[in-house]
Amino acid sequence: MRFLLLLLVPLVAPLLVDGQEDYCFGKDSDRPQTAQFASKTAYQIVKSSNIDKQYLVPGCEAKKMWVFHRHGTRLPKSGTIKKASRLIELRDQIVKNYREAKTKPDTNALCTEDLIAIQLWKGNSSITPDMDEFLTSQGYDDLRGTAKLYQRYYPTVLPKDYNDTYYQFRHTDTQRTTESFKAFAEGLFGTGNAAHPVDIPKDDLLLRPYDYCQSYKELNYKGEGSEYHKYTQSALWNSTLADISTRLGYLYTLDQADILLMYDTCRYEQAWQVDRTSVWCGAFLPEQVTVFEYAEDLKYYYGSGYGFEEDTARLNCRLVQDMLTHLSNPVSPHVIAHFGHTTGLQTLITALGVRKDDIKLRADNYNSLTNRRWKTSILGPFAANFVAVKYDCPAALDKEKAVFFLNQDAVQLDWCSVGLCNWSEVLQRYKTLADANCDEYFCRSGASSLAGGALSSLLASFLLAAVVYLMH
Repeated sequence: MRFLLLLLVPLVAPLLVDGQEDYCFGKDSDRPQTAQFASKTAYQIVKSSNIDKQYLVPGCEAKKMWVFHRHGTRLPKSGTIKKASRLIELRDQIVKNYREAKTKPDTNALCTEDLIAIQLWKGNSSITPDMDEFLTSQGYDDLRGTAKLYQRYYPTVLPKDYNDTYYQFRHTDTQRTTESFKAFAEGLFGTGNAAHPVDIPKDDLLLRPYDYCQSYKELNYKGEGSEYHKYTQSALWNSTLADISTRLGYLYTLDQADILLMYDTCRYEQAWQVDRTSVWCGAFLPEQVTVFEYAEDLKYYYGSGYGFEEDTARLNCRLVQDMLTHLSNPVSPHVIAHFGHTTGLQTLITALGVRKDDIKLRADNYNSLTNRRWKTSILGPFAANFVAVKYDCPAALDKEKAVFFLNQDAVQLDWCSVGLCNWSEVLQRYKTLADANCDEYFCRSGASSLAGGALSSLLASFLLAAVVYLMH
């Protein structure tokens, strides 16, 4: 018997090693990396269920609500859509590496399930470049779902009968935010409702202030010398690209653009159909996704977060004032809902001091910040939402209170009590923004393209008037 076991050991040992070392996305029922896809993370995967225990405030009654909602899951930009043919080339080359070239690595190879899934991938020919960043059906469901959820917890604040005095909606001038608004309205009022948004101004300084601030546009958040750029030149980043290439059977390191194309396809496809998996996610080990997540966190941290706080915290001056003004006012509208973009959401969070780390994110501290607060996967997935609920508490010393929710989880601010904030303290904490002249304050350069245009127009009008006066 012992002799038989000794004979079997050499045969069984490689199987045991393979089982321990080779990751198989197709067999992984948990797939934790799908919750680490940064701004392309599916809302259904990372949304919190903590609201179940947080929405009820003893002795208080919810009275008003203010919402900033990122659009739901969308299609890629046209440039990515046009690269579908390159994905087909990569698919065929990976299969050839394994089937013909026999360059399967000894460890961390694709499992048979993942290889076959990649081989059978066909793409979606119905997605064309003219559908650039369009909302998907899943994105529509995202917004309809959040509306239904908040209505279930706050039925008196969010009545099912639409009233254009009680409700006020606004979205940016894009297909994805327009459709997101419609989905949210359908979730509240059902199909065929009469809900309509307010008119979109030519210069949308409320929902897109970053388009009108020159100093913000000049921030170096991902160019040469930035923390993002340093990180994507680091040994960790380069070794990750090399390891991914080896896993796919290449004897050289693929171009970064090809690897990120596969990664983006994985993220988008996973978000489009949350109950299924993208075959391209099998190309990456979970720890490699974590490396990519940090790169995007760096980009957003310096592009719309605390990295350049002096710039980014000012941008949403008008949006913070909008929230404070409407929640302080006892009259209608009782519900304000804005539909915008990830930059708008992240600069709002920054202005309010939400999820701020004690240590700045840098290219060289990836390993020490695994538990960082600034994770775009958690704070800014598709359909991310920031919701402020105002309460009346007649028996309390401070009779007005508020709870801020980020993706259905009460925001924990150190000056509030387990997420419940005294309204007087809210007004005091954000007094600088509340009292600011946003025309001057929101942009550190002191002038935006809008302001510059207005100034030039004013000067031209003055000179014309002077000429007319002198001619007379």
